Amino acid sequence: MEAYEVIVIGGGPAGLAAALAAHKAGSRVLVIEREERLGGILKQCIHDGFGLVRFGEKLSGPEYAERFIDEVLELGIDVLTSSFVTELKKTGAGFLVSVVNRHGVTDYQAGALVLATGCRERTARQVLIHGTRPAGIFTAGTAQHFTNLLGQLPTRRCVILGSGDIGLIMARRLTLEGASVLGVYEAKPEPSGLTRNLVQCLEDFDIPLYLSHTVTRVFGEERLTAVEVAQVDERIKPVPGTEHIIECDGLILSVGLIPENEVAGQLGVPMDAAAKGPVCDNRFMTQVPGVFSCGNALHVNDLVDYVSESGEMAGRYAAAYAADGTDSGEHIAFKTDDSFLYLVPQQLRLEDRDKKGVLYFRSRNARRNAVFTMSINGKTAYTRKYGQLKPPEMERLEIDFGKYPIQKGDELRFEIKEVMG
Repeated sequence: MEAYEVIVIGGGPAGLAAALAAHKAGSRVLVIEREERLGGILKQCIHDGFGLVRFGEKLSGPEYAERFIDEVLELGIDVLTSSFVTELKKTGAGFLVSVVNRHGVTDYQAGALVLATGCRERTARQVLIHGTRPAGIFTAGTAQHFTNLLGQLPTRRCVILGSGDIGLIMARRLTLEGASVLGVYEAKPEPSGLTRNLVQCLEDFDIPLYLSHTVTRVFGEERLTAVEVAQVDERIKPVPGTEHIIECDGLILSVGLIPENEVAGQLGVPMDAAAKGPVCDNRFMTQVPGVFSCGNALHVNDLVDYVSESGEMAGRYAAAYAADGTDSGEHIAFKTDDSFLYLVPQQLRLEDRDKKGVLYFRSRNARRNAVFTMSINGKTAYTRKYGQLKPPEMERLEIDFGKYPIQKGDELRFEIKEVMG
């Protein structure tokens, strides 16, 4: 059985960054990727806008991924593609990873694991659209794959349900390829995508956005022929009498992303109900010692730059854990109120209370003149002002915990408050 200090599951931007960081920290690393090529979702994201934070320039998705892939190959890091993890087990020496590919089933030993499995899209059945099951209904990512990688236009006349970023980007992409995008329908009263994508992908192309509207039925036998849309009330329930039919041959779903954590479930990794990813500490280690999580498997990010950032930290700390093999086990749990949609990480290692830490969070509601507050035992210790916060826009915040007298047993509470003026 071949042994590695660190095994990274997932060869997208998070996994590649984790592998590079672990390798540079001195670990022998193996990357396991289920697809034929490395790069994850970036392979099909041919639009630019990637790398502004990390590289200070606009790159397409493939260009961004290529920089990491080239370095992984140059450093000789072991990579398995077209390979699937079928089983994970905790052992006395670390972890047993069973992998199946064209060569059969092979077991590998790892001192530490990095879960960089990305996220998946919600489907039509998960948003309870009634009707038949004709061809012509695609998730936004599938439509992107057809258009950008296969060179096939999946629809000529379509409706997009959901205003997530991939859906907005596909509204523009399909329009550029000659398709007619009849409208983007969003059940919530506010858009779900980034402001820049609303402007660049919808407004610049005169594509209408209908808020508080949803698709209630689909029609067609072999191929989609029409959809029924309706207004919804504050409980996201269709309003009777507002239904109307739109003839189309395509329905594109951009109704949310969910962190992919099926393999984490095999190890009993506890999950955060809000972020949908593992509960982790400031080193991105989950509550199963030796198992680290990063990127969109941990929580859905807006920018790939932050996906890579969390991957680097997870990889570096995984290498340190593999070398040492011990864990202090002492943490301070972060407390949050309902002003947050989520806050990641959820814990601070007691031994790291004198170091800087990175927090990622989303506000539950849109807020202007907001103040992010950290209190210790009820006393305000840190504040940060924001002109506005929006749920679709993730915020990154770096706090130097060493500036504050944090002790074992202290309560660290985070709140977002709206202030006047």
